[in-house]
Amino acid sequence: MALYAIGDLHLSLGPADKPMDVFGGRWEGYVDKLRENLRVIGPEDTTVLLGDLSWAMSLEDAAEDFAFMNAIPGRKIILKGNHDYWWTTLKAFDRFCAEHGFSDFHVLNNSCFFYGELALCGTRGWFYDEQKAGSHDEKIFRRELGRLERSLQLAGEKEKYCFLHYPPRYRGYVCPEILALFETYGVTRCYYGHLHADSIRLALEGPYRGTEYRLVSADHVDFQFVAEPDVTSFVARHGKAFQFRRLF
Repeated sequence: MALYAIGDLHLSLGPADKPMDVFGGRWEGYVDKLRENLRVIGPEDTTVLLGDLSWAMSLEDAAEDFAFMNAIPGRKIILKGNHDYWWTTLKAFDRFCAEHGFSDFHVLNNSCFFYGELALCGTRGWFYDEQKAGSHDEKIFRRELGRLERSLQLAGEKEKYCFLHYPPRYRGYVCPEILALFETYGVTRCYYGHLHADSIRLALEGPYRGTEYRLVSADHVDFQFVAEPDVTSFVARHGKAFQFRRLF
């Protein structure tokens, strides 16, 4: 049994027709890389998908993308990213999965899931770059904080891993409200996505105020699945995190 995570698949296998291959570099052939690397995941495993999963504009248009994700063996826990325009409601998503025969998808939204003695918590989060662009919405921000706190509360006394789409901290920026929740509820690890290409250099990874931070956006981790029973020793040896990596 293993726990994996990855963010920002940006699939475009249906009508959206926005393949990331056009950006070149690591994105060239990214779907084939993901398909090949799925082989390390087994039916007893859990994979957390940290948002920006599909470029589709509706659930029906996302069917081929979710068919690809459905091929990931085992339990799949998903959360929303800023480009998941297909999302409407949890009820609609559950109905969509049932109609298409997609199994074992679970949405991390006002909820918490368990992996052994670990509590898997999280929400989309919020990005203060939105505020710089004049589009910061205090109501949405407070809603995200509420969802995160509810998720952490549901974890009880279990060790808490937090999964966000947006980074709660990077060079030149912190979200003090989210970091305060991490301290209050004792979050030991935080995994996040959203950062790509040149912005990856802004990522802050490693320990900070009692929480270990890791960026797992797909291009950052080179679309590789790595099985490693001891995450801490793996990072110490290799100096970086990997995509669809085994977390525990």
